[in-house]
Amino acid sequence: MFHRNHRNQKAKTLPSARTEHDGQSEADTQSQTSDGASSSVSGAYEEVARNWRIFYSKNGFWFPFGIILGIALGIVFVGPYTLPDIPGHFSVFLEDYDISLPLPLLPIDLSRVQAEWQRLISTIPEPWKLNADGREFRVGDAIKARGLEANYPVILIPGVISTSLESWSTSPEYRAFFRQKVWGGFQMLSQVTFNREKWMSSLLLDPVTGLDPEGVKVRASEGFDAASSFIQGYWIWSKVIENLAVVNYDTNNLVLAPYDWRLTPYNLEERDGYFSVLKTTIEGFKKKQRRKCVIAAHSMGSTVRESPLHGQGGPDWVENHIQAIVSVAGTHLGVAKATAALLSGEMKDTVDLNPAGAYVLERFFSRKERQLLFRSWAGGASLWVKGGNAVWGNATHAPDDGEGGHHTYGELISFRRIDPMPPGGEDVDTPPLMQERGQTAGTTTSEGPRHSKFPLSKNLTADEAGPWILRHTPWTFRRMIAANYSYGIERDEEALKRSDIDHTKWTNPLESRLPNAPSLQIYCVYGHGKETEVSTCLANREAHAQANKRRDPTGERAYGVSRNVWAIMNMGANRYNSEPHESDYGSTSADVEAYPRDATFSEQNTSLPQDMAFARSWIDKDYTSESSNPKIRNGVKMGEGDGTVSLLSLGAMCVEGWKRKRWNPAGIKITTVELPHRPEITLPRGGANTSDHVDVLGSQALNEIILKVATGAGGEIRDNYVSRIREYAKKIRWDA
Repeated sequence: MFHRNHRNQKAKTLPSARTEHDGQSEADTQSQTSDGASSSVSGAYEEVARNWRIFYSKNGFWFPFGIILGIALGIVFVGPYTLPDIPGHFSVFLEDYDISLPLPLLPIDLSRVQAEWQRLISTIPEPWKLNADGREFRVGDAIKARGLEANYPVILIPGVISTSLESWSTSPEYRAFFRQKVWGGFQMLSQVTFNREKWMSSLLLDPVTGLDPEGVKVRASEGFDAASSFIQGYWIWSKVIENLAVVNYDTNNLVLAPYDWRLTPYNLEERDGYFSVLKTTIEGFKKKQRRKCVIAAHSMGSTVRESPLHGQGGPDWVENHIQAIVSVAGTHLGVAKATAALLSGEMKDTVDLNPAGAYVLERFFSRKERQLLFRSWAGGASLWVKGGNAVWGNATHAPDDGEGGHHTYGELISFRRIDPMPPGGEDVDTPPLMQERGQTAGTTTSEGPRHSKFPLSKNLTADEAGPWILRHTPWTFRRMIAANYSYGIERDEEALKRSDIDHTKWTNPLESRLPNAPSLQIYCVYGHGKETEVSTCLANREAHAQANKRRDPTGERAYGVSRNVWAIMNMGANRYNSEPHESDYGSTSADVEAYPRDATFSEQNTSLPQDMAFARSWIDKDYTSESSNPKIRNGVKMGEGDGTVSLLSLGAMCVEGWKRKRWNPAGIKITTVELPHRPEITLPRGGANTSDHVDVLGSQALNEIILKVATGAGGEIRDNYVSRIREYAKKIRWDA
């Protein structure tokens, strides 16, 4: 638009005595000059970007960066009590290698250094210390001062990716990893950096069975250390455990129940007996302490619950063994971020990175590698949005749309057209994101004719997005989803009764019932006030895909992974003989159920599919509109929630869905507590009043709630609302 106006203004200044031919020549010259200037600026920008990429890729950057990082980590993690031991270790080193030094150099007294170091550490404000931020035991002390102590045994259930995983593989190629953490801890960082392909292959699951590939065995770590911290200094459950310890909890009445979050719930029981072990643990507490248990579950852990088929406890087992459930930031109705991760290997967290961070991420853990892992981990598919358009809205409106909005959250996946230059070299402005829904090439809009030869992709609602995604994924993933999950809404009470023995329904509260436990109390506790990814904007990249295909006919560079890593996905399939069809890659299939169930990858088929899952579409991170309603930032539509899970998913079932008898036949009391997100910006993780999805586990308010429930003072907890969740929930089509 700027170029066109610029040319028109210049044309008005031409002398009238010039001939029409001369005027045309002058206009052409100026057009070429303008286009040349634009090309020059574009070329200069690309040159700068290329120079930065070269800079980041050279040892001249990484070697000094590694030194600085090592010094920083040493300052953070080296304690002053280790300093006096340094001379002794140094002397032993010299003796081992028969090195003699002049005597004056050997007696080194670091006591003064220790004192100075201690003084330096003491000047650092406690909230800035990674391992100790000043909140340790504070809530526990306050509860204990009231005379409250441990009453009910407590079970802690982590969320997705919170549990550390360790290798038990004894195959020669994996023995170097034996009993080392391949997920969580600094060992994982070392493996990702220096042995990435082996690390990836150890975490990938068999695409056919959803279990361990041949020769690989990875299991969840055990004990409190499995989810107390992700890496040293980044706590998860440690604040809760510390405060519970103050009121007399220990290993005799407190258990953390880690699990392999990569697996579907059914495979989790089949391989590890997770639910059976959890049931036995709870029954042991009841027998020994004659008390029911309190379960505190975070995020996806809120959907990992006892089932009639796995537990075999009978209809009254929950009533007799569970006192209360505290759902912390529960993903009851799914997470838009999970859909985006499967779709493209991207999410808000990755597209928000600055250029340097994005380059490092792609260098060590590319988008396509993330995509492979996410699709291998079928357990994460339990986080897909549930309820379809009845819950999330349609192409015109959604329950949580704001007033005067420019577009709706009901379009879970949206597309923006990328137009090539039309004839004549004129620049055509890209229209607003949501204004072109349903248009095709060559149509005319209120803004004028469109010249793109590439058709627009249709914006997708929740009902449309799931089948569309599955049509573009391998048949192995489609079958895994069909065999383990259901994402609809069931209103018929007889059908809900039958769902009690259907494991595909258990992670969907809209297709399963709460247990027959009228004395059970459920507390829904979650944060509100942090912008959250609610839906995703994708760019239509047909032109880019065709250009990449011409530059890279094999598809390996475009796909972003090596053939060795891709071959990992074919492991365990030699018991089948048929070759995959083209439709197995989603390029021609028109129905999710139409995939061939007797086909598979063969061990020899290691070529990369040309149309493998979304080579033409990914998050449109170049699109940002802070003035629109709702806001769009880096291709992500922002809404209400706790920074990870949207408000509808966090609270709709708690304030409205479970008030209905069909989903809560026993009339279990549901208490909803919304915690306002009020972080202290000077503190790394927000301080005591944060309500971020993960950091809420360290908040003062949540720890008070858990300790009150555990010590028998849960009756003091009342509903607390800081959002419009009750208004939004009433707009959901629960009954129609």
